Amino acid sequence: MPSSLREVRLVALPRFAREDGELVAIESHSDGAPFSIARVFTIRAPENSIRGKHAHRRCTQLMIGGHGKIVVECNDGASSQSFTLDRIDQGLLVPPGIWAEVTFLVSDSMLLVLCDRPFEEADYIRDLSEFRAWRSESDKSKNGGGA
Repeated sequence: MPSSLREVRLVALPRFAREDGELVAIESHSDGAPFSIARVFTIRAPENSIRGKHAHRRCTQLMIGGHGKIVVECNDGASSQSFTLDRIDQGLLVPPGIWAEVTFLVSDSMLLVLCDRPFEEADYIRDLSEFRAWRSESDKSKNGGGA
């Protein structure tokens, strides 16, 4: 069942700062990553690049701005909300069924993404009109059918 925008949230990550630097640690089944981590990837992009532009049917993601400034626009088919990632000690938890567009506002910004599933092409919805139709169909099923 697809998630609603209410389930997308910023999460604080444990940060350990010292005079000689700082460390942020993320563990599976913690407040930061409430799932088993099956895949990790990074994206580095030029200023004003837009990436993502898809939703997942089953995959949950934790997105962390590793460097620079990134805005993630999340949409559940009914409403949308923007989240800014510009701290390494804060992540954005994006459950399945949320369309996400990621804008890299600063040149050489880097996004770190932790996923609860390995790469599965069939899990992706890459067309916005297909996403809206999928959400509409899922919402009808959730509410006991159509007319």
